[in-house]
Amino acid sequence: MTATLIDSHCHLDFPDFAQERAAVVERAVAAGVSHMVTICTRVRRFGEVLSIAEEFDNVFCSVGTHPHNAAEELDVSADDLVRLSAHPKVVAIGEAGLDYHYDKSPRAAQMDGFRTHIDAARRTGLPLVIHARAADDDIAMVLEEESGKGAFPFVLHCFSSGKELARVGVRLGGYVSFSGILTFKNSSDIRSIAADVPADRLLVETDAPYLAPVPLRGKRNEPSYVVNTANVLAEVIGVTVYEIKEITTGNFLRLFAKASRSIELGV
Repeated sequence: MTATLIDSHCHLDFPDFAQERAAVVERAVAAGVSHMVTICTRVRRFGEVLSIAEEFDNVFCSVGTHPHNAAEELDVSADDLVRLSAHPKVVAIGEAGLDYHYDKSPRAAQMDGFRTHIDAARRTGLPLVIHARAADDDIAMVLEEESGKGAFPFVLHCFSSGKELARVGVRLGGYVSFSGILTFKNSSDIRSIAADVPADRLLVETDAPYLAPVPLRGKRNEPSYVVNTANVLAEVIGVTVYEIKEITTGNFLRLFAKASRSIELGV
């Protein structure tokens, strides 16, 4: 696959898309976005996420608990995540991590959930989708500690953290994914970080329905808009739009290896 984009992180199960989900997927394909990963935020609602992935050939999904919901799902074990991830359409674990900006769950609950998801990622070999907000030091500390117990694949999604966390993530074998935030006028620091991330560790995403890129900022985001973010990323790292498609799609297929196998088989 070349000259296409993949939206590595969106939320097609959210109510924002309920009335036109098929149209949203069609618009993505028309814009040159070949595949999407719809991300789970509550294991108890995993069935809804999975049903969307099963409905569309070009949509995959993850299984996991967002840190906002960590306190609600402390009973979800790594065994549970491993079992649910066996479905052919599940290509990632998460999203999980730490969010100290909103603190919607106690930090201890977030930390427990984060480590549980790391365990599942290590055991399955599926990439962990990491949510990190206002928690750079603790995210880095956990990544260092857990990587010392055994490597696991991961991506720092919707990157809006500092350069040191990006460096730690890359050093430990992780990937860094950029959303519409990259295009915002006041995001020069994020663009500077993106320029320093090795090209073979870059991904793009929408995090739809949130964070629509310029010039669509303020609107509901959707997977087709990842094209705008990719165009800016191409400018930032000094490559053509065609090259950024090849780079980010190749990176996706390497990290999300289970999705890659399905795409190659046409299933």
